[in-house]
Amino acid sequence: MSTPQDDELAGTEQPFVSHLIELRDRLIRAVIAIALGFGLLCLYPGPAGLYDLLAAPLVAHLPDGATMIATNVLSPFLVPLKITLLAGFLLALPVVLYQVWAFVAPGLYSHEKRLVLPLVVSSTGLFFVGVAFCYFFVFGKVFTFIQSFAPKSIRAAPDIEAYLSFVMTMFIAFGAAFEVPVVVVVLARMGLVSIEKLREWRGYFIVLAFVIAAVITPPDIVSQLALAVPMCLLYEVGIFAAGYFVRYSKPPETEGQEQQGN
Repeated sequence: MSTPQDDELAGTEQPFVSHLIELRDRLIRAVIAIALGFGLLCLYPGPAGLYDLLAAPLVAHLPDGATMIATNVLSPFLVPLKITLLAGFLLALPVVLYQVWAFVAPGLYSHEKRLVLPLVVSSTGLFFVGVAFCYFFVFGKVFTFIQSFAPKSIRAAPDIEAYLSFVMTMFIAFGAAFEVPVVVVVLARMGLVSIEKLREWRGYFIVLAFVIAAVITPPDIVSQLALAVPMCLLYEVGIFAAGYFVRYSKPPETEGQEQQGN
């Protein structure tokens, strides 16, 4: 004869197992998408072509006849392969994010879905915009500044692994910096900071943005402004978006209480 405790526990294992199975399936789909992106990029333009594309901003500013070097025996093979794998992940990122969203969405309320999906899409887009801004604008200014200070007695020959590390650091820094509106919206939506406080802290954030830019970027005014100014502008965008999202993603109960109070 079953006890009340047995009845309470009955049926709890199957939903948990089904969630694990769903998680496994969605992870497999995400890995397959990344593998397909990696395979396509291996076919065209290929690992070497991708590295040449990544190195183009630096190579364009090297002295005539100068090239990049590899100080490690395996670097000419491993570095382009790492770049191809990273590019394959970025290519498959929409599929990966969709799998994450599809797994999490059934457990969210409707007002939470209205908040999470736009934030996922906007954060991904802003990260890509930050990376593109860094590649097409900032790199040219930074490498011009660096080469202008190089003594004529030194022949520049950057190592490909060191260049990859520098590029990844800059990409992550600018991609993260462009997430400022998302951070502002989340803080306001969670009730940690009011929109009025965000407006009052505008001056402090401007100082913080320039400090971050001075620490992360090379010591030239162009690259520092290229990071700090967009951060300040995006902070204003975040304040504007926070007012909309806080109102748009309120629970139905909260909306009903506010209507009764009015």
